[in-house]
Amino acid sequence: MKKRTFLKLSSSLLATPVLSPLSRWMTDDQLTNWAGNYRYSTGNLASAQSLAQVPQLVKKYDKFKVLGTRHCFNGIADSQHQFISLVELNKVLALDTQAKTVTVDANIKYGELATYLDSKGFAVHNLASLPHISVAGACATATHGSGTKNGNLATAVSGLEIVLANGEVRTLSRAKDGEQFRAAVVHLGGLGVVTKVTLDIQPTFQMRQYVYENLPLEQLKLHFDAIESSAYSVSLFTDWQKKRINEVWLKERVGAGKPAAAQPEFYGAKLATKNLHPIAELSAIHCTEQMGVPGPWYERLPHFRMGFTPSSGKELQSEYFVPHRNAVDAILAVERLRDRISPHLLISEIRTIDADDLWMSPCYQQPSVAIHFTWKPEWEAVRKVLPLIEKELAPFGVRPHWGKLFTIPPAQLEQRYEKLPEFRKLLTEYDPNGKFRNAFLATNIFSH
Repeated sequence: MKKRTFLKLSSSLLATPVLSPLSRWMTDDQLTNWAGNYRYSTGNLASAQSLAQVPQLVKKYDKFKVLGTRHCFNGIADSQHQFISLVELNKVLALDTQAKTVTVDANIKYGELATYLDSKGFAVHNLASLPHISVAGACATATHGSGTKNGNLATAVSGLEIVLANGEVRTLSRAKDGEQFRAAVVHLGGLGVVTKVTLDIQPTFQMRQYVYENLPLEQLKLHFDAIESSAYSVSLFTDWQKKRINEVWLKERVGAGKPAAAQPEFYGAKLATKNLHPIAELSAIHCTEQMGVPGPWYERLPHFRMGFTPSSGKELQSEYFVPHRNAVDAILAVERLRDRISPHLLISEIRTIDADDLWMSPCYQQPSVAIHFTWKPEWEAVRKVLPLIEKELAPFGVRPHWGKLFTIPPAQLEQRYEKLPEFRKLLTEYDPNGKFRNAFLATNIFSH
């Protein structure tokens, strides 16, 4: 499908309000993910109406998976047997203003949590580009925002409540459980059912957002670190053509010592004169406010506003992490594939994320750069392109986003996630009979 034709079709989806939690992912009585590219292997779905019901459901089923907000693009959350939904568990449970933590139900969405926190004078350190994702699901896969000094969303987790395979309720905390806690936060859905999450919070803050167009690739090569550290959160959008970055999104904290008025140029890029969508041909009506207009942190850190279909609608996504020190070389390696990538691409995004100590995080012990691809829904074509990208990025020890599409073999994952063998042992300890195991875990974690 030609890009312009696809964009005309997908733009109509942007005017669609977010539907009910279950109905929007039903197609001919079959469950699908948000983008519609993945059909789950069963429609068997039981919903927990309360926290007390979760251990009962866990003991009832021999094999199942928890189905969250369904923003993964692969089979990481799939089950051939049974799903459990925690859609009703979406409340704030406790706000500790002294310890600066908030404890929430697992299925609360970041957009819902953010408005509550801001009303109480608090914030989380960062948000992903979409506020529609659940706290537990985002942390389980190390989903991230951007910023050279900002860790992924899971780095804010200071406590977890997990229902194990036998129905036992176990709590883990950063303060008392050390390595076991660091192993459990990014758990890929394999340890148990996370029912509560405690997050670190900070005082609320205001932000403004500016967008610049057409950053020369040569400037990115020469000044990558300066560009990426020029704001609290920075996103670079590119179609890999014409030796340039299409758009640079700078998200600044108000009062961070920078003038309110933006400079007309940024390393050769020109200041946008209107709000833009990351895909320039699409309307920016559902994007967060730009043009330097101050607003709450939760209305600037994401790219898309809560309440409407995010991004372009039907699409595929892949994302690869490389060490920050290799950022420019990795970007240029991908750019060399531009003519293989572009026919199937909607847009790419490049972001930085700080290092962390979470075992299965792609940023484990290394500040990283993430190269994200939003593809047209053409899986057969994309499946042929991904190995080319992965081969170019292999010299940098590339790690994939767990919830997105990749073809990296399990043996290479074992090499690049140094804690993977220990994580596999922990999964076996927590879930000896494989109640929470599925085809994704069997292939990527247990095939060795």
